[in-house]
Amino acid sequence: MKSVFKIVVVLMVIGSVISCQKNSRPNYQFMPNMYESVGYEAYQEADVVVDGEHILENNMEAQLPAEGSIPRGGHMPFEIENSNAGYELAKTSLNNPLDSTQYDRLRAGQLYDIYCGICHGKKGNGQGTLVKREKILGVPSYDDAGRAITPGSIYHTIYYGKNAMGSYANQLNEEERWQVVDYVMELKADLEK
Repeated sequence: MKSVFKIVVVLMVIGSVISCQKNSRPNYQFMPNMYESVGYEAYQEADVVVDGEHILENNMEAQLPAEGSIPRGGHMPFEIENSNAGYELAKTSLNNPLDSTQYDRLRAGQLYDIYCGICHGKKGNGQGTLVKREKILGVPSYDDAGRAITPGSIYHTIYYGKNAMGSYANQLNEEERWQVVDYVMELKADLEK
């Protein structure tokens, strides 16, 4: 009895599969707008009525964003360019807008450990974990006389990156970058003692 039941079930499954498959027409689409989207032509000509007369014209054009608008992602654009001249300008003229009461040493230290310490080391001496394991070579110490880092040069480097170091503009917002700059300056002062 059980074998007859199994045979009937198998025949029903095979029959339903065969009956649903029709090569003469395509299968049913549940969401056809996802399969066959409407094509739009960018900057296409538009039928404009001027003084009762139909005129075909291309009145669509790319618009500049409103002045002062910030692109998605939220970080403010940096006015100093990503070049050697921009680096030197930042080094000499850019100062930290945060005053001493806004500096949060604990938070700045945590940010430094997360983003910088792996290469630059906890003390800023260029002996981070990756340097010790020889994964990255040539990370200089903050107290190197030839570098003579300043708050502006540190900020520029965090924003754009320098040499093998990439940019951290997407990981750190403006206020966090300045917190890290203050922390790096503290580490530099400690190394120079």
